[in-house]
Parts: sequence; C-alpha cells; structure tokens
Amino acid sequence: MSVGIIGFGRLGRLLTRYFAADVSIRVYDPKASPRDIRALGAAPATLEEACRQTVVIPCVPIAAFEGVIRRIRGLIPPGALVIDVCSVKEHPVRVMKRLLPRGVDILATHPNFGPDSAAQSLRGHKLVVCKVRLPAARYRKIKRLLEGKGLRLVEMTPAAHDRKSAASLVLTHFVGRALIGYGAKTTGVDTEGYTRLLRILQTVQNDSWRLFQDMNSYNAYAAPMRRRFLKTMRAIDARVSR
Repeated sequence: MSVGIIGFGRLGRLLTRYFAADVSIRVYDPKASPRDIRALGAAPATLEEACRQTVVIPCVPIAAFEGVIRRIRGLIPPGALVIDVCSVKEHPVRVMKRLLPRGVDILATHPNFGPDSAAQSLRGHKLVVCKVRLPAARYRKIKRLLEGKGLRLVEMTPAAHDRKSAASLVLTHFVGRALIGYGAKTTGVDTEGYTRLLRILQTVQNDSWRLFQDMNSYNAYAAPMRRRFLKTMRAIDARVSR
C-alpha cells in the first residue's frame, strides 16, 4: 500500500509518524521542509505524485477541503482510495460523492485524537469511520492496519457522527474557548473539580481558531447545540441572581 498525504500540518505529521513504518508515504505540502518530511520516514512529493498513490489523504482545513478535492479529482487514478480526516463528516462526504469519479473509492474518517492526546501512542484512541464507497475486502485491509496500531474503530453514518460530535467535541471546544477568554488558570487553592475543568484547556489551547470555526460552521448541529447551552447558562444565571 502506498499513501499520498496532502498537507503536512499537525495531523499530517502525526499520521506520517505513526504509519511511515508500515506503508510507503509521499507528502505534498509546498510550505513544509523536505528535511522535516524525510525525518518522519516519508518522501517529499509533487501534488501529482501524491495523488498517484493507492490511498490519498487530504489533511487540510475543512474550509479548504472542497477546493482541494476539485483540484485533485483529475489527478487521482481509477481504483484509488480517498480518505478524509475532517472533524465533521456530512460536508466532506457530500463533496467527495459529488466531485470524485465513480471509479475512486471513498472512506470518511474522524480521528478522535490529535497530536497532543496521541503524542505517545495511538493505542486505545477512537477513529470514527463512515463507509461511503469501497469494496468490503479493501475496507477489511484498512481496518486491520488501523486496528494493528491499537485504534478502536467506531462505525456510524455521517449524520450520526455530526450530531454526536456537536454534543461532545464541539461543546468541549466551546467551553474551552470560553475558559480561555475568561482567563481561567490555577489559583493555588484549586479543588479537584476545578482542576478537572482546567484540563479542558489542554484539549483546545493548541488548536487553531480556524479549526474551531470550521467545526462549528460545517456542522449543522453545532449552532442549535450552542443556543441550547447558552439558554441553559442564562437560566442558571437568572435563577442564582434572584
């Protein structure tokens, strides 16, 4: 199996680091240092070279995803597999089904981990998978590779993923961003509950605002979640202020 990774950001580097020993990886990112790519066991590549691999993984921001798929759809050979790694699922699945040729297989995924939480190992971390368009035998092969790294695969539909993600991942980042804006920090007399609350900062503070914006803008269930959460907070504030 050969893999072409488009984008060498935090997630692209993480995937390269963990899978370069198992598959041949070629990375396209004009902003990345070829030396850094080689240091993780991969080879720098042109966009055309990356797209000629048997598996192509665009590791790009959600907002840029459709533009990248439009750019590469004519470069991907029949029989290749495109795997997305966006933190929303309905949007990239619609884009890939609409734009990629019928002869190209599609697997949608969301790594429920990142460079911080998986700094030491992938073992025990969850990977959501949505089987969009690929033969069962090919999926089993991909599944064996991923589970061999200790990942726990969770199969669901794109809509189910986005609903659950709005109530978990997006809510966590929403609260975390509020804590950052509020200026939450250790006080020297922290309770165990407050210490646990501050751990949310470890989840969100290294992620970009663009990621936070995209996971809200491209998830149809995010805005209703925010409205419900804020309504609840206002109700609590009103009650305690009586």
